Amino acid sequence: MTAALTIALPSKGRIQEGCLKFFADAGIPVTSNGDARGYTGALKHVPDAEIVFLSAGEIPGVLETGAAHLGITGEDLILERAANPQDTIKSILPLGFAKADVVVAVPQSWIDVRTMADLEDVSLDFHHRHKRRLRIGTKYLALTRAFFADKGVTDYRIVESLGATEGAPAAGSAELIVDITSTGATLAANNLKVLDDGVILKSEAHLAASLTAPWPAAAKKALRTILDVVQAARQARRQKLIRFWYEGDMAALAADFEKKFGCTVPKNARVNVGTYMEMYCPEDRLIAAISALRARGVAEEIAAIGTDYVFADTNPLFDGLIKKLR
Repeated sequence: MTAALTIALPSKGRIQEGCLKFFADAGIPVTSNGDARGYTGALKHVPDAEIVFLSAGEIPGVLETGAAHLGITGEDLILERAANPQDTIKSILPLGFAKADVVVAVPQSWIDVRTMADLEDVSLDFHHRHKRRLRIGTKYLALTRAFFADKGVTDYRIVESLGATEGAPAAGSAELIVDITSTGATLAANNLKVLDDGVILKSEAHLAASLTAPWPAAAKKALRTILDVVQAARQARRQKLIRFWYEGDMAALAADFEKKFGCTVPKNARVNVGTYMEMYCPEDRLIAAISALRARGVAEEIAAIGTDYVFADTNPLFDGLIKKLR
């Protein structure tokens, strides 16, 4: 029986490794159906969800057509491969892996070309002298056209790259390129430099949802389960639970610590004068908060406890998406 919710994940590479770690860290690891070459899988503890493994470049298409409900792929691929991503695909969450920049890179020998404005000047001069337009080698046709139009650069033509784009200028098939880079090392090895204002997109993997897929109740229920676990795990990683005894006005302390340190008190917690108390504290403010508690006269043991999940009564990831679903 086909599952209620279909999730498209990359079938190979570092982006797949990032996806598997993302779900494993949330406590709902991906399991494969069949052998290592299988094209389907499942999420542990989410029986109504099915995984399909596709190339990262195919995933925007299946989200746009509604063939999958959820998918993980690069933001660059979503914006490039989907015909109308603004209306058909909703990004739920950037995931922090598969980071790379889509950039405009020119030969290092173009010492007077540092910005897109310089490139416009060069393109006009090039056309006048060579009786043809500058050629841009790229796989990112849509992103290139939109970015160059925004920068006012018009005198060029795109040469679609079918291989290693960074080699196009040396091979003589293009004068400059638009390509993706993580460290810039490959560009430098090919004697290319990124223009100062030539970063088109700072991309990373995104968890995204289809706005065109049918979303029956069972699919929305599975979606809520996944996003609740993801959000709860993310929230737990960001904070520690502080436990302590305070003799003073706990309500006043709670209000002060929320303002100063971003600490929050669980709902329905007792905030009477002289009581045992718990607060969630952002991990990067923990030491400052503990010092402030000591300054307030807390002499007893203060426990700072790590948690696996913090399930809130609302989920901003789910609530921000559900209104857009069919």
